[in-house]
Amino acid sequence: MAPGILDATHVACAETRPSKKVKLSEAADVLTDEVDDVATAVPSHPLDIKPAGNAYTASENIKAHSGSFARLPDELLNHVFESFDADSLVRLGSTCRFLYAFTRLDELWRALFVSSPPDNFQWRSTWRSTYLGTAEERATFFSCKHLFSDVLYRPFQCANLTLEPFVTNVPSQNAIQRLQNLTREEYSEKWTGKPFILTAPVKEWPVYGKWTPEYLLKKYPDVEFRAEAVDWPMSKYIDYMTNSRDESPLYVFDRAFVEKTGITTDRDAPDAAYWSPDCFGEDLFGVLGEYRPDCRWMILGPKRSGSTFHKDPNATNAWNAVLTGCKYWLMFPSSSALPPPPGVILSDDQSEITSPLSIAEYLLTFHSLARSTPGCREGICYAGEILHVPSGWFHLVLNLEDSLALTQNFVPRKRLPDVLGFLQDQRDQVSGFKEDICDQAYEIFVERLGEKHPDVLKEGLAELEKKARKGRGKWEELTKADEEQAEGGFSFGFGFGDGDEDEETP
Repeated sequence: MAPGILDATHVACAETRPSKKVKLSEAADVLTDEVDDVATAVPSHPLDIKPAGNAYTASENIKAHSGSFARLPDELLNHVFESFDADSLVRLGSTCRFLYAFTRLDELWRALFVSSPPDNFQWRSTWRSTYLGTAEERATFFSCKHLFSDVLYRPFQCANLTLEPFVTNVPSQNAIQRLQNLTREEYSEKWTGKPFILTAPVKEWPVYGKWTPEYLLKKYPDVEFRAEAVDWPMSKYIDYMTNSRDESPLYVFDRAFVEKTGITTDRDAPDAAYWSPDCFGEDLFGVLGEYRPDCRWMILGPKRSGSTFHKDPNATNAWNAVLTGCKYWLMFPSSSALPPPPGVILSDDQSEITSPLSIAEYLLTFHSLARSTPGCREGICYAGEILHVPSGWFHLVLNLEDSLALTQNFVPRKRLPDVLGFLQDQRDQVSGFKEDICDQAYEIFVERLGEKHPDVLKEGLAELEKKARKGRGKWEELTKADEEQAEGGFSFGFGFGDGDEDEETP
């Protein structure tokens, strides 16, 4: 799905769980001629900066005139400048053209803004102008000809890439299947573990055709919504959304939008705005009541915004319904037998995902390799359609137009063993619950499920134990004490007490 820098509960759902992201210093050599053309078909940099490779044939490099700073690699310089305050950046930028260019890198000013937002600010097309309160017409752009830096040029290149070649001509074996609708039985029997796009359900919602960015601006101009690391009134976010040059635009990912807008999501209510499609059946997390983790979000963002690779939280499934615009999805299954998607590195416990900073950079660097990797699924979800995200699948999401969507995580009956196993064995990765009950999420879920659906719980626990036994090595199976064997009979074991150790999932 789920969700840029995301709300901690979404990569956990982003379309959740924050991902650890790093800028890749070198591009993998996997680009086709078509992608090479895309990479070069960008406008000139406003400061006349060129890629670092151009320095080898240039007659001059103005970095040589920047004093002691000339000795430092550009990556290190950028890291150093991240610790500077606004006044220091302004003064340093007045010393030479090389440092002028470096201190205008908008990511530096974005970080300053997020750490200490100005009061009553007005969005002025860039983070620097917004932070300093500089009117757009008074912003200066001096030529920095003969400056060659990938650190400075790459963000501009990625922000101006033509994305269409990456999301068209999808190989037939990769295409996410499109269905008009599903019954509960069809979903449970065949589709719980597969991505697909439903083309009908969203169009039945009263909110469809009504909720647009323009409607939200008119109806909730002063209501603050969560846009990654900031809380902005809708009016300010729409200003940003329609006039931003960011490589990775801020993305509204608000988990409290139902309460903030006052809408109803109960299908049986006469004023219901939307509801979960019937084919997904009952969400078993519903038994948690007041203990239920974050499960639904409103997602709003401009073209080029989205979320880099992540998995949804707590081993849940999810659906993502597009109200306006359209979204490109790139998805991969996850298992111990499969590597992560190309360009993605997982920590040993899979709690941290390391990937390129921006979606455009990933597409430019790894898309050709990703598209040819077994298991890859991709497709475009248009307004009025809904995409299903199976539990555990990696997914990257890109807005091809300004887009508004609603998303929800849920626990279908068939995935109950996976959720139980995650809550029990990966407690340090559980997210979305109130902080004081994260460690007890498994016990609370089992208790509530046992009260309302004892047969479902019994079936889920039995399947979980079956998977645990299947995961044990043959030696562990051979040495497991057989409690059902007649007393005094032969048992291939070592008599380490009552066998509690054998009840643990490896």
